[in-house]
Amino acid sequence: MTDNMVSILDGNTFLVSDARGDIDPSPSFPTGLFSFDTRFLSRWELSIDGERLNALSIDDLQYYETRFFLVPGEPTHYVDAKVSVVRQRTIGGSFDEQLTVLNHQGQPVELTIRMEIGCDFADLFEIKDVKEKAGSAQAFIEDGRLRLSYRRDTFRRETIISSTVPADVDEKGLTFRVRIEAHAEWTTNLHVQTMVEGAGGRDLRLGLISHGSRVKMEMQKDLAAWVARAPKLACDCQPLGDTYDRSLADLAALRYSPLSFEAKVPTAGLPWFMTLFGRDSIFTCLQSLPFTPELAGPTLQILAMKQGTKLDDFRDEDPGKILHELRYGESAAFADQPHSPYYGAADSTPLFVILLDEYERWTGDVELVRRLEPEARAALRWIDTYGDIMGNGYIWYESRNKLNGLENQCWKDSPDAISYRDGRLPDFPRATCELQGYAYDAKMRGARLARRVWHDPVYADRLEQEAEDLKQRFNRDFWVEDGGYYALALDADGGQVDALSSNIGHLLWSGIVEEDRASQIAAHLLGPRLFSGWGVRTLAEGEGRYNPVGYHVGTVWPFDNSFIAWGLRRYGFNEEAGRIAESIIDASQYFRGRLPEAFAGYDRALTKYPVQYPTACSPQAWSTGTPMLLLRTMLGLEPHDEHLVVDPALPRGMGRVELLDVPGRWGKIDAFGRGRVDTQHEQQMVDEESERSTEPVLQALPDRTT
Repeated sequence: MTDNMVSILDGNTFLVSDARGDIDPSPSFPTGLFSFDTRFLSRWELSIDGERLNALSIDDLQYYETRFFLVPGEPTHYVDAKVSVVRQRTIGGSFDEQLTVLNHQGQPVELTIRMEIGCDFADLFEIKDVKEKAGSAQAFIEDGRLRLSYRRDTFRRETIISSTVPADVDEKGLTFRVRIEAHAEWTTNLHVQTMVEGAGGRDLRLGLISHGSRVKMEMQKDLAAWVARAPKLACDCQPLGDTYDRSLADLAALRYSPLSFEAKVPTAGLPWFMTLFGRDSIFTCLQSLPFTPELAGPTLQILAMKQGTKLDDFRDEDPGKILHELRYGESAAFADQPHSPYYGAADSTPLFVILLDEYERWTGDVELVRRLEPEARAALRWIDTYGDIMGNGYIWYESRNKLNGLENQCWKDSPDAISYRDGRLPDFPRATCELQGYAYDAKMRGARLARRVWHDPVYADRLEQEAEDLKQRFNRDFWVEDGGYYALALDADGGQVDALSSNIGHLLWSGIVEEDRASQIAAHLLGPRLFSGWGVRTLAEGEGRYNPVGYHVGTVWPFDNSFIAWGLRRYGFNEEAGRIAESIIDASQYFRGRLPEAFAGYDRALTKYPVQYPTACSPQAWSTGTPMLLLRTMLGLEPHDEHLVVDPALPRGMGRVELLDVPGRWGKIDAFGRGRVDTQHEQQMVDEESERSTEPVLQALPDRTT
């Protein structure tokens, strides 16, 4: 999100304005008030005596609340403002703004205060691709309120604006003509109600706990309870503590209840992806399981409810396939876009099985695993049938929707993300390497569930044999001999798409890498071509399409790095995992604790600070989960039956870390660790210090105590 934008959010209801608190419709960025993929306010402009205001400062109070301090005209050092303005706003299903004008003069003042209001009811997909609306819009005045409505057949949306102080209401806004006494103030409360109408004019969201007008006190209690349930972190490393606290609050902000589903699940990210995404929501739940396990169960349930049941080329749907994206806007309702829901992701289906198993390992909720057995079996069946387009035992993808389906259906889904070393793009279908790792992991985890919960040892044996066969074939077909790493993908002819990328780190996490090759993969991940010093780049420096500010071709993604670090620890590369964790946590302090979706892949020696990617989502769900997974990785937290294993391997610079009340099937357990592992960055500092000192430098062994 751009730096001059200010946002507040509550689930998938959010508001984005400029630094004055004003909303101007943007042709390229979603400014306005949005809920369920529709913009309910596209203009919200305050003026006094016909003059726009300028910002003095902004208080970022909570994710759902902010306050603007403003003056009319241009503030200068030479002329004191005679009048100032405070705009305090809260979002909670609806939107409320308390508008206060203060008179700093020794005599009364008469002012004309105007709020210019407009609504285009744009679908989120229409922001960048403006189209003439197919339905009809209407504005009318009723009981001192301004009602803005839009209708297209049964699709109805409405915005209702009211004020606690009587106003002159017209179809384009509210006008207040006020007299403020000397050193006094004038206040009104503006209330904006959004309506997502169904049959009979009933708001479709009325049954959802997270909608309706949520007063600030209720939201404060909800946030306090959310934080209280999470483990308590005490640590010597302030950036780690700051980013953990910020992540907990941001993850709370990103929870929402899909229509017809009361429980809360994570949306993907502000501003473009404030809805359920299969891949993003699953990854976020995997990251946050040791901290906020209450997200995973509902996420698995809603994904199971929406699992594919038929062949639908427009939506890229197959039987057993897990959705990619669920939308509620006009374009989805009238099939202008295929997102109600859209299934164009090749990874969400194996990831569903992975999350189901990890959820049971942490929570012991065998009842949910039993209930979702048919959906899990269908997902595993999809891997070997519809997922294997070429019939050679790998997961492939190629969109059947040639109009507006996604070309790349892996997590790196931008058009240029999958390339050869020289930058050429392969034909379709494509089989990216991490998809095969996820398939291997899903089969191994499915076998565990089949044996322990579903009581089907024959099925378990079959899945384990299929996983072993896949691992052998994968290590033969994807290994780039002259590079010593795994190819990014296979092309339609079975040839290697041989670019060096961060995807190889996901292979470590999945366990598909042969033990004797793991050290080469670790060396590449921490080598100068992939590792920037702030994290692992998505594409290695020197590859044909490498661009340090390219979305998937050279930037650093915090979520990507968290799973790479987890994979490195799985194979025993503690120092390398710690180095990645340390770099990402270091980077977080330059973003005020809130890790963005991505940042530039410039070398750390060049920039001295991480450079923000201009259009990165923030907050973004799997970035909020990153500090949590890094904590789990550094502390070595692994569930084992009714116990939690704690095997810390922290970088020396982290100092002492205490994570209290880690929830799970064991109840609650405390985990402790102290920095003992020297990363390369820390070792350089130690060496420099030793050169200045006559005292010997002692190297401590990693702390293995629980």
